[in-house]
Amino acid sequence: MNQDMQVVILCGGVGTRLREETEFRPKPMVNIGDRPILWHIMKYYSYFGYKDFVLALGYKGEMIKNYFCHYELMNNDIAIELGRPERTYIHYAHDEAGWKITLADTGEKALKGARLKKIEKYITGDTFIMTYGDGIADVDINQLLAFHKAHGKIATVTGISPASQFGELKTDGDRVEAFREKAQDGEGLVSGGFFVFNRAIFNYLTTDDLCDFEIGPLEQIAKEGQLMVYKHRGFWACMDTLRDMEFLNKIWNDGTAKWKIWK
Repeated sequence: MNQDMQVVILCGGVGTRLREETEFRPKPMVNIGDRPILWHIMKYYSYFGYKDFVLALGYKGEMIKNYFCHYELMNNDIAIELGRPERTYIHYAHDEAGWKITLADTGEKALKGARLKKIEKYITGDTFIMTYGDGIADVDINQLLAFHKAHGKIATVTGISPASQFGELKTDGDRVEAFREKAQDGEGLVSGGFFVFNRAIFNYLTTDDLCDFEIGPLEQIAKEGQLMVYKHRGFWACMDTLRDMEFLNKIWNDGTAKWKIWK
C-alpha cells in the first residue's frame, strides 16, 4: 500500500452528549489513560505506516493546535540553560517521530461535509483515508485499503454491527444501496467511520457550513452505486457519552484495549 496516503480526521464537533468533558476541551482531546483519544487514533494508523495527518479543527481547535505545537517539549526530557534559549536540548524518547500533522481551522459551526471540503487543498493524492476524532477500532487498515482499491468505486465505509444510534447501511452484498442517518431497528450494519475516498468525493461537497456529510452527499453516492461497505466484525467503540469514556478508560487501564497493537 502507498503509505504516503493521508489520513483526514474530523475534529470539529462540539460533543454535546459528553458535556462533562467537552465544556472544557474538544472531544478528540478527552483522554483515554493519559493521552487524548485523538492520539490513540493517530497512533493506530501510524502502526500501519500512515503518518501524514490532516486534522479538520473546529470547536476549541486551538487546544489541539497547542497540544501538537508543544508535543516535543511535553513528551520528552529537555535540558535548558537559562538565558541561553539556543542551548535548549530535547532528549528525544517518544515513538511518534515522522508524524506530519496539518492543523486546519475549518470553522466552529461547520458541518462535516463542509469541514472535509475545506481541507481539499491539503490532499495531495488520488485516494485518502478519513475517520472521526472520537471513534477507535481494530480495523485492519491495509485490508480496508485493499478492499477499496479492488472495487474501484468512489467511497468505502466501514460497517459495524449491531445497529445502534449511528447511520444505518442498507446493503446488497458489499454495495451500499442506501445510507440512512439513523438506524430504523436493531439489526444490520451501521457506519463505523474508517472511510476511504477517491478525490471525486469533493465533487459532492461545498464549503457552505451547512453542507452535511452523511445526510446528502453519502446518500447521493450510495444512490449512484459508488459507496461500498467493508464489513468489520471486530472491536469498535466511540467516545460519545460519559459512560463511553469510562468504558474506554477501563479497558485501556486493565490492558484489554483491542486497538493497542503497538509496543
